[in-house]
Amino acid sequence: MKKTILITGASSGIGKETAKLFQSKGWNVIATMRTPENEADLSQLENVLVARLDVLDLDSIQNAFKEGLQRFGGVDVLLNNAGYGAYGPLEAFSRDKILRQFNTNVIGLLDVTKVVLPHFRQNKKGIIINISSIGGKMTFPLGTLYHGTKFAVEGISESLYYEVGQFGGQVKIVEPGMIATDFSGRSFDFSNDESMTEYQNIVGALMTAMPSMAQNASPASIVAEIIFEAATDGKNQLRYTAGEDAKTLLENRQQYDDATFIGGIKSQFRL
Repeated sequence: MKKTILITGASSGIGKETAKLFQSKGWNVIATMRTPENEADLSQLENVLVARLDVLDLDSIQNAFKEGLQRFGGVDVLLNNAGYGAYGPLEAFSRDKILRQFNTNVIGLLDVTKVVLPHFRQNKKGIIINISSIGGKMTFPLGTLYHGTKFAVEGISESLYYEVGQFGGQVKIVEPGMIATDFSGRSFDFSNDESMTEYQNIVGALMTAMPSMAQNASPASIVAEIIFEAATDGKNQLRYTAGEDAKTLLENRQQYDDATFIGGIKSQFRL
């Protein structure tokens, strides 16, 4: 019997590449996104259901899940992928933008998971894969909001691991590094206020460093392959790193004390 994966944020990047990979491996795919009417590629594929799901809209989460169950009969894997990165000085963000960052990356992930969990518990199986980031284990300058959400995803996932294990379920975390076109593209929301002169040096440093950081970026397909591994390897492994830059940075973060590692980041950004 074919297995089924439900993916949030499947309109582009990691989500879309993952949907295509799982479909090519013979899986049923529930590819969800905020504007499914704009999706042309995935909707043409066999055994792919494109459905509307906005992680900020609880009704849309419940409806997409029900639609997926009606189409495929069940869900075996949930991929919480929807999210974006808000960067900039904390003082430059409105409260609405702060709430949007945490509601999308954290509360939305929890809402989707809560909708799917009863199904997994009833079936006494199911895998939840949460897309975190190297930014859930270390930080770059001006990422107060983004890193705050990804550190939260790490803690949520690790603790939930114990809960779902009580009925035979699993939680896994995928930690990508820089993804090609992602950091400076649609998933990067930058806020700044040039009147706050004290922050402009660090703002300029981030903007200057971004092109060189992007040189080490991995294609989204690399992350999709790691997600497929996490979904199918049968291991009780909690964390999976995706991308050579991610492996190097996380090894360094683990190896060095705070002062040494932070000093290295400051040096990279010439701060």
